[in-house]
Amino acid sequence: MKELQNEIADFLKSRNWQDQYQLKKDLALSISIEAAELLECFQWKDSAEAVATKQDEILDELGDVLIYSLQLADSLGLDGADIVRRKMEKNKRRSWE
Repeated sequence: MKELQNEIADFLKSRNWQDQYQLKKDLALSISIEAAELLECFQWKDSAEAVATKQDEILDELGDVLIYSLQLADSLGLDGADIVRRKMEKNKRRSWE
């Protein structure tokens, strides 16, 4: 996943966007905004209908959420895979009642 984070960082550098798109607050806001756009794909539809009729939009919005999430991880000096593994370990220890 670190390789993907580096690929995103290289893309930003190639466009001279690295400074503009590395503010932690703005990245967190962008994750939320893109997640809301992802939800819009499912609004007023059941899951099967949404996937059948909005699959390209779902993939685009999910991609945006993942890209901004990995950018935020990178701006914090973290590896996205480590973050996911850390959270999975916490979830394993939780009591699901």
